[in-house]
Amino acid sequence: MSRIYLVRHAKAAARFDEDPDPSLSEDGKEAAVDLALDLEKLGPLPIYTSPMERARETALPLANRWGLVPEVSAAFSEIPTPPEIAEQGIKARGPWLQQVASQRFPAQPSIIRAWREGLIGMLKSCRSDTVIFTHFMVINAAMSAAMNDDRLVVMQPDYCSCTVVETTMRGLAVVSRGKEASTKVL
Repeated sequence: MSRIYLVRHAKAAARFDEDPDPSLSEDGKEAAVDLALDLEKLGPLPIYTSPMERARETALPLANRWGLVPEVSAAFSEIPTPPEIAEQGIKARGPWLQQVASQRFPAQPSIIRAWREGLIGMLKSCRSDTVIFTHFMVINAAMSAAMNDDRLVVMQPDYCSCTVVETTMRGLAVVSRGKEASTKVL
């Protein structure tokens, strides 16, 4: 069994419906440094990160403390936008996310189901304790699988929260839920 530490990125400089790949805000950069101090005692462990800028920037302070280079993996990137929504532009992503947040994975288009299956496969393939810097919907997809719950959103992970799952013979199991946002994200 391997423990997987799923860390939501720190606060970005722009909303997801304003910039498709924002950097961290100044507060986010400070929070990433504080997070590294909290997580440092766990390792060094392998570090993976989403290719998105906000996740990579959040991973950097911990990677530097451990003397590692994070492995970038698209499997840990944010939930993909279906083409028919993406064609409408970045402003359409927010309302779409709000709508799907209350839905279940089986009702989603194949692009979303394949994204979740790829993510779960990557998590189950972890052979050692691992830290992954990622996103709100990724953490929810992992937790829904670990809880055997097919809802897209099962929790409200806060910025820099650390949710822990572990691999088992049967798949994934919840170890601990990270801090949840005081206001509803989706």
